[in-house]
Amino acid sequence: MQTLPLFLPCAAGVEGLLAEEVQRLLPELCPRSQRGGVALQGTVGDVMALNLGTRLAQRVLIQVAHGPYRDEADLYRLALGVDWTDWITPRHTLRIDTTAHRCPLKSLNFAALRIKDAVCDQLRQATGERPNVDTSRPDLPLLLHLDEQHATLYVDSSGEALFKRGWREDAGDAPLKETLAAAMLAAAGWRGTATEGGALHDPCCGSGTIAIEAAQIACGIAPGSKRRFAFQQQLPFASAEQRIDWQRRISLAQSAIRKSAVPIYASDVSFRMVDFARRNAQRAGVEDAITFNGGDALERPAPDLPAAMPGTLMLNPPYGERIEALGKAGAAARAAPPAAAQGNDNRSAPPDFFARLASHWKRAYTMHPAGWTAYVLSPDMKLPGTMRLKESRRVPLWNGPIECRLFRFELVAGSARSMRAPGSE
Repeated sequence: MQTLPLFLPCAAGVEGLLAEEVQRLLPELCPRSQRGGVALQGTVGDVMALNLGTRLAQRVLIQVAHGPYRDEADLYRLALGVDWTDWITPRHTLRIDTTAHRCPLKSLNFAALRIKDAVCDQLRQATGERPNVDTSRPDLPLLLHLDEQHATLYVDSSGEALFKRGWREDAGDAPLKETLAAAMLAAAGWRGTATEGGALHDPCCGSGTIAIEAAQIACGIAPGSKRRFAFQQQLPFASAEQRIDWQRRISLAQSAIRKSAVPIYASDVSFRMVDFARRNAQRAGVEDAITFNGGDALERPAPDLPAAMPGTLMLNPPYGERIEALGKAGAAARAAPPAAAQGNDNRSAPPDFFARLASHWKRAYTMHPAGWTAYVLSPDMKLPGTMRLKESRRVPLWNGPIECRLFRFELVAGSARSMRAPGSE
């Protein structure tokens, strides 16, 4: 079966985790981590499997052309070398997006226009008609990447970005992307079993992204099972055989759904956000797998777990670039003089919020026999000192344009000290 050169872009810092995920999904393939993503050779069936199963990739791209260029005429010839009648008919629609790194061209829009011209001119010559452009939901999304000397043209098999799982309708301010929530869980080694992560609690759940992503992992729900993909309109995937194969994959994914083996908890100081999270969980098919509560993260007691089951705290707390803190933390921040709430990377939280949170954890979470491990995503590199806790690991992750670290803290009774784990920064 013919293989295709594939590239799966991801957030910075996630490349290694994505390569491991691809290896689990398709053990026969050999993914290669690169800056910004993972490259591999795969079949049409592999493209379907990756779109359905990856939690960490942003898209599944199929490389169709690559070569040197000096000007827009070279880009036109590069695109003209692809047989576009293998991909679409004039009844389909297309869109071209462009990314660049040290590109010498003056206009990326004109570069994209020349790619569009090549596709349309070739189809007009072959069929007498040309396809139209659709900027919202094209059948053939194309991505042109330009570096200083070379151009690469990809077919985007995903369409909408893969963090759009198909269940989110309710969202608060600055919701966490599902792909980043999955990366946090992957970096923590949380797999939704009693031995790999144990129970999970997000005490700052917002619209529920971390808890819902965790519940889908624990329940074996494929992340792409509730949405459509651009490849479903593209000719390499349109044969009766390929359509049957896709329906078979969907049916297998549905039959693999199971009951979660671990409890998952989500709470937020905003009862409105808890309602949002509950409705999102219902659409995601995991409402019964998550226990939702309202309550301040500085006060809510630790969930009651079986003695042998460890617990994982996983949270993306409010910080200045994202969202304003509420509850006691927000009240303290609003009551403080302006200077007291500035000068750190968690500007929307009061200066003592994280110290108080750590103190609460020491009181509420260190008595459990199997122990709790806390993971906090923050752009503040000095967060462990602020919390007066010693991190056992810090993993670089990017929340959009914000460079963050996922800090791991072992919550041990009577001590805030722990050994630094391998892989620490």
